[in-house]
Amino acid sequence: MALTITVTDEVRSLAPGFTHVAVEAHGLVNGPSDEASSALLDDATRRLVERLGGRAPHEDPHLAAWRETYASFGAKPSRTRNSAEALARRALTEAGLPRINLLVDLYNAISVAHLIPVGGEDLDRISGAMRLVRATGQEPFPTVVGGEDAVEHPEPGEVVWCDDEAVTCRRWNWRQGVRTRLTEESVNALFLLEGLAPVTPGELGAAATELAESLEKLSPGVRITLHEPA
Repeated sequence: MALTITVTDEVRSLAPGFTHVAVEAHGLVNGPSDEASSALLDDATRRLVERLGGRAPHEDPHLAAWRETYASFGAKPSRTRNSAEALARRALTEAGLPRINLLVDLYNAISVAHLIPVGGEDLDRISGAMRLVRATGQEPFPTVVGGEDAVEHPEPGEVVWCDDEAVTCRRWNWRQGVRTRLTEESVNALFLLEGLAPVTPGELGAAATELAESLEKLSPGVRITLHEPA
């Protein structure tokens, strides 16, 4: 079945400058974090520090745009930070970036180096089409709370990614659900790279190309398709 990704008119009206690139990858080899993936994260942190030049992450024009967009649908950007800002803040701490698994490390490195939100989903766990919508508030969001499985619901009007079964990521790119996350058993994946002005489609495409190259080094023979918005 061909991958379908749609962004509703409601979301486009909220953020007219929004753009995204999807990287579809088949035949991946995942596993525990290793020296190579750790080195990618360290290099991403170095690139981040150079880019910020002493500023806080939220002072970067792209992350500032995400803060404004979050506020426009009722989220509090200082409490629920977009994924790129959250990672950048963590990269600058003594603890540094987390090591999760090879695939997550790769896309986190791209997110930090380019200061763009990047998400990764297990294609085999996605049900139907992927859609970026404004929630009604009734959609289920399977998650884990206090170590126990739980089902939450987004706020009405909240921007969420969802498939035919449930919400896959709340508050646009704030918190991913557990059902479609990438695990060490994942072999097929969808990576979503998201941008707002002043980030250009070309800059987003360059980040997607860098991610694709990293995936090819990790998994020789992987089949990769880049999907740009129509």
